[in-house]
Amino acid sequence: MELLKCHNVEKVFGKGENQVTALNGVSLSIEAGEFVAITGASGSGKSTLLHILGSVDRPTRGSVTIDGVDIGRLNAADAAIFRRRKVGLVYQFYNLIPTLTAEKNILMPVLLDKRKPDAAYFQTIVKTLGIEDKLDSLPGQLSGGQQQRVAIARSLIYRPAILFADEPTGNLDQKNSKEIIDLLKLSNRNLKQTILLITHDEKIALQTDRIITIEDGNIISDDFCHAAERHSGIYTEKRR
Repeated sequence: MELLKCHNVEKVFGKGENQVTALNGVSLSIEAGEFVAITGASGSGKSTLLHILGSVDRPTRGSVTIDGVDIGRLNAADAAIFRRRKVGLVYQFYNLIPTLTAEKNILMPVLLDKRKPDAAYFQTIVKTLGIEDKLDSLPGQLSGGQQQRVAIARSLIYRPAILFADEPTGNLDQKNSKEIIDLLKLSNRNLKQTILLITHDEKIALQTDRIITIEDGNIISDDFCHAAERHSGIYTEKRR
């Protein structure tokens, strides 16, 4: 089932001689349950694309549909609600509220809607991410890897249609980076979570099922990586 559709998206910054085209007619489709990486060099447009797909920013031209909703037609207030309920966002820097415990940080999206959290699902998430014993801790009492686990749990608490992760290992050492990617894979497999991961690291991209490469605001390749082939470092083209 098609969950996300991005059609002919352009993003232009500035005007006249200072005009910069960050995205140049990008189109892509993501199916429910996929684990997809978007990769490219710094300045290629991959983070700009993620912000537009996540309704954080608007395209200059083109459309984005998530779970049947054309997010470009939403006003600022409705976009914020849609983002909170349907889109999970994980960044390189954890964006946790320092005065709240890990548990309250995780539950924040639900509490903002004045809704009762699903206790069973909450326990499933924190157990999956291995932070059951850290729920009473403040962010400052946690390691970088533990803070990122809390940020991932927060992004999953609303059962979002899709989870966007923007360089989620960029602020972590090699050991914690591997653990975070393994946890995202586990969330994809066990929680059936659709994930779109932004990374410049080819080794991390190869852990996903599909790799979309962006260069100068254009998609230059869209490849499907078979599980058996990932172990040998070989992946095959699916779409172009």
